[in-house]
Amino acid sequence: MHESLEFFVTCPKGIEGLLLDELTALGAESPRETVAGVSMRGSLELGYRICLWSRLANRVLLVLNRFAVTDAQALYDGVAAVDWTAHMAADATLSVDFGGILPGVDNTHFGALKVKDAIVDQLRQADGSRPGVDRQNPDLRINVHCRSGEAQLALDLSGHSLHQRGYRLQQGAAPLKENLAAAILIRAGWPQLAAQGSALADPMCGSGTFLVEAAMMATDMAPNLQRERFGFSRWLQHQPQIWDAMLADARQRAEAGLARDPLWIRGYEADPRLLQPVRNNIQRAGLTSWVKVYQGELATFEPHPDRGQAGLIVCNPPYGERLGEEASLVYLYQKLGEVLRERCTGWQAAIFTGNPDLGKRMGIRSHKQYSLFNGALPCKLLMMDLQPERYVTGASGGTSAAQPRSQSPGDPQTGAPREPAAVAEPAGAARLSESAQMFANRLKKNLKNLGKWARQQGISCYRVYDADMPEFAVAIDLYDDWAHVQEYQAPESISEDKARSRLQDVLVALPEVLGIPASHVVLKQRLRQSGSKQYQRMDRKGEFLTVREGQVRLLVNLTDYLDTGVFLDHRPLRLRLAAEARGKRFLNLFCYTASATVHAAVGGARSTTSVDLSKTYLDWARRNLSLNGLSDLHKLVHGDVMQWLEEDRGEYDLIFIDPPTFSNSKRLEDVFDVQRDHTHLIEMAMARLAPGGTLYFSNNFRRFRLDRALEEKYQVSDISAQTLDRDFQRNTRIHRTWSITRRS
Repeated sequence: MHESLEFFVTCPKGIEGLLLDELTALGAESPRETVAGVSMRGSLELGYRICLWSRLANRVLLVLNRFAVTDAQALYDGVAAVDWTAHMAADATLSVDFGGILPGVDNTHFGALKVKDAIVDQLRQADGSRPGVDRQNPDLRINVHCRSGEAQLALDLSGHSLHQRGYRLQQGAAPLKENLAAAILIRAGWPQLAAQGSALADPMCGSGTFLVEAAMMATDMAPNLQRERFGFSRWLQHQPQIWDAMLADARQRAEAGLARDPLWIRGYEADPRLLQPVRNNIQRAGLTSWVKVYQGELATFEPHPDRGQAGLIVCNPPYGERLGEEASLVYLYQKLGEVLRERCTGWQAAIFTGNPDLGKRMGIRSHKQYSLFNGALPCKLLMMDLQPERYVTGASGGTSAAQPRSQSPGDPQTGAPREPAAVAEPAGAARLSESAQMFANRLKKNLKNLGKWARQQGISCYRVYDADMPEFAVAIDLYDDWAHVQEYQAPESISEDKARSRLQDVLVALPEVLGIPASHVVLKQRLRQSGSKQYQRMDRKGEFLTVREGQVRLLVNLTDYLDTGVFLDHRPLRLRLAAEARGKRFLNLFCYTASATVHAAVGGARSTTSVDLSKTYLDWARRNLSLNGLSDLHKLVHGDVMQWLEEDRGEYDLIFIDPPTFSNSKRLEDVFDVQRDHTHLIEMAMARLAPGGTLYFSNNFRRFRLDRALEEKYQVSDISAQTLDRDFQRNTRIHRTWSITRRS
């Protein structure tokens, strides 16, 4: 009972030091910190105590043997050297966890199989009965780890990982594990604050893990008191009398803690669907008198403890792993900082994030930062004293951002309202760094000049900024009261951190300068496209806005693809087509969403034919036509343009071709290359052009050179300058356009 045994206790990476302190307090002998765990010695009673009381451990491994190992056979022999009849019955079940590196063992499954065979072969009975395998709830869980020629063979006393306390059956989309949440609270000094009677609040509580773990600490409740089963429950050397006495003592301590006046522990969650699951978790933990949760947005969060005491704000805000999420997250963190500065002065804050750069947007200097891991993702715990001297000068105040100038239209098919494309709390007046202020000043200048021109021309969608300042390499297009931001790929000379910082400065400045809500900013990254990446989908929101251009209305989607459905730089050319189309047969090749076709049709074209290989874009084109009251007489063709031209025998008076730089196709070795293939493309299209007709050819490949043979054969005019409005004249190479007709 009091024999000194060897244990290895595992934990999440980054909290080994905290676990060492915890195990020392629980009575560990000679504890030694290692990567993702602590090795130690102690009695079996200590092993039980860790299983019940450790808030930080994952597994408690009782080491049965250590032996030299060189290959799979040595592994088998070392496991077989243990007397397994002392640990499990012949009809019991087992599961094996194998890890590490061992010559001849290429995968963990094979290693686990050799360990299992060594145990089963020893326990096999004369009648053929033998232990079985149960990966979910085995009677005994065996752990083997091989490293540097040595194998550690251990019995897993915990069974399922100890972070699974048993109270959290329902959880949010990205929950923290319970022991990581406990580590964050310990790092934040919550046990000491709780002893002083302080309050705790989580403004974005999700599944309520911080709240429950905090209340268990405050009530002296053993974290695994609710667990029904441990790895030692059916172990033949289990000592029930020791365990039962320990359980009884833990229950008495919890009852005494729960009988005290509750601390003020509150959580707030914006999603009403999560409230009941959170309350169920709290009820299963037996803490309903200590923890309360309410529905509430971050914008309305304001802690009001019963006794007016300050305490700890703990929060795990989203930090996003996709670029497109960052547009909203910049404002979310900015709003979180604004709320903490304005409503929580005197408190302490612990903000856990996988994106520390976003934490800088809060406008509060952290006095400590701890490195932790959420699974494999490196994260930071930002500790903040919410005192005015810690607030960054010039941080955003309480003024609300401008509201939308017009309500977003409903879905074009159903008319139902939609959610915004990038969801974020409305931000206050933006906190601008010196470099961000420089960007804001340039944007204001552009907006003043281009805005006046756009209003005079009746243009509501235009480019207001296009990398005018090289250090802010973005393009910004306005779609009524939405901003579509495209980040250009930074040169190799610019570090990733610097590029990210500059992008965040842009996102902070935009709502203030443009007078739009932060939720109306959509961010994308424009990389060099190649191969199958060309038209890859970015999201699946399926949300459309209706915009007006000239006499037509067009649908744009700001989130799902790199392009929005309307190439704004082709606006003058589309208007030109509309002016020339009356009474003509119009052909649109590589039609995309057929915005040019809509212009031609509304302009009075006798007929239109539009060809594209994408069913998605043709469906979009069909809705654009319907939106403008145009019937099915306007033909949409699903097919490869090159193949279709070879087979078509129609005649057209006005042809528009705007091919991609490259495109996957069924012909031309499966790839269309505009430089290589444009001569053949134009020749086939000119064969379909009626006498007196005009073909407009355009593309945006910057190194494109029109074949001189075409200029010798046809009347070719470079009209690029005529097809650039004021908003694109800063970048005259954004596209090239030629008018091509037959020679007289």
